[in-house]
Amino acid sequence: MTAAHPVTAPPRAPHATGDVGTVVACPGHVDPRRTVGRLRRGAGDPTWATVDGAVWHATRRTSGPATLRLTGVPGGVRADAWGPGAADVLADVPGLLGLLDDPTGFAAHLHPAVARAHRTHASLRLARGGDVWSTVVTSVLEQRVVGTDAKASWRRLVARHGDPAPGPAPAGLRVAPPPAAWRALPVWEWRQAGVDAHRADAVRRAAAVAHRLTPDLAPAELARRLQTVPGIGPWTAAEVTSRALGDPDAVQVGDAHLPHLVGWALTGRRADDAGMLHLLAPWAGHRQHVLVLLEVAYRGAMPAYGPRGRRALPMR
Repeated sequence: MTAAHPVTAPPRAPHATGDVGTVVACPGHVDPRRTVGRLRRGAGDPTWATVDGAVWHATRRTSGPATLRLTGVPGGVRADAWGPGAADVLADVPGLLGLLDDPTGFAAHLHPAVARAHRTHASLRLARGGDVWSTVVTSVLEQRVVGTDAKASWRRLVARHGDPAPGPAPAGLRVAPPPAAWRALPVWEWRQAGVDAHRADAVRRAAAVAHRLTPDLAPAELARRLQTVPGIGPWTAAEVTSRALGDPDAVQVGDAHLPHLVGWALTGRRADDAGMLHLLAPWAGHRQHVLVLLEVAYRGAMPAYGPRGRRALPMR
């Protein structure tokens, strides 16, 4: 097994074309790089890299692993893909760039805080990542622990057990393991990555039904199927549908900080889950749009509420 190591420049010419490629037109008011960036699980996420202005992503589809490179060109984005899953991942690029996110009916003007955030961050869209399984894993790893530690667990496990990205990918870029590999991980690998038995068991149980967790499902149906897996609740389901499917109405009920952010931004007071749902009700159908805008606009200014989440340190 290999240890995690930093991403470096590609071993071959960075302008090599992929097995398949296309140019996707993007309106000038949309920022694809920022939209895609929300899917990256920390700067050290081994499934993502940025080299010489190009964004690289290693992912997996039912047709196999693939490497995607996104490069800005006049009027849009050049997408090149390598590997057995190249054609499928290329077909997902418009959703990945946020071009399938339809804000029609989103009434930002209903509250001045939302209106300000919408004006300031008008270029941000909801990405449809397309990789349901990897999003399930990252979301489970983030249950009830500090986000930094969850990202470190993901980084270690993918670096050790993932596959090298196909094509002329940057060194260190990895494709996350398929469900069968996650299911077969021995207990000591989870423990050394700081993942407790509750979360490891949830990933294993989800892996057993991963074939039923497909990106062609409607968000409500995917959320329903996810919540039949012991250890996966509404918070995890909403994380998956919002990131993998670009669900515009997902709400992460049960989040330690999100209700307080919504309450503070919209009323100046902290809130619980019920209060958050009440405050978001005027934007039914677009509640994830509101949550994303409030996070990017106000999270850094929000007062600290409550104790810091528990750490997920490696267990010997």
